[in-house]
Amino acid sequence: MHDELQGKVGVFDFDEFANYLLEQGLEASPSELHGFLCGLLSGGAAAEPEVALDALDQSLGLVLHGELADHTMQLYTVTAAALEDEEFDFHPLLPDDDDDIAQRTAALAAWSRGFLAGFAHITAGVEVVPATLSEDSSEILKDFAAIAQAAVDEDETEDEDKAEDSYMELVEYLRFAVLNVYMDAGAPVQDH
Repeated sequence: MHDELQGKVGVFDFDEFANYLLEQGLEASPSELHGFLCGLLSGGAAAEPEVALDALDQSLGLVLHGELADHTMQLYTVTAAALEDEEFDFHPLLPDDDDDIAQRTAALAAWSRGFLAGFAHITAGVEVVPATLSEDSSEILKDFAAIAQAAVDEDETEDEDKAEDSYMELVEYLRFAVLNVYMDAGAPVQDH
């Protein structure tokens, strides 16, 4: 149905997505929304974009319309392709590196919460997935729960460079951890 989305792979801008959400009166974070989509895909959801819109409505109460719905479906399609990419070109949708570290950390936490919600949504009631989830993926989900609590302590005397390094390490860990969970639990089994 949305074949026109194929081939329109582009870079999604955090601020642009935030503006679309605000225009529709939604206070959701673009990072949380993307995390949710990644959680759906990693839990084994079909790559059809309509699946994402239905799940966002059912699980988060987000009813998307117009350009925001179109962009969300495109983001879902692009994300599914990135998770399948052999070059490991998956990146979470987070604020630009020149944004405040506290804002970026909050977005990273929101992304992790979204991922867990999407993963839980798609695996709820499916007894097979938790039973077959590897120990590594189980640990990753626990790590995501810890990252979901991340915040920058403004009173902390930690220098800015150390905070930046910690943030970048978490983003890199998250990138590859998502790919591991996706391959473990979500990727379709292919015959050899």
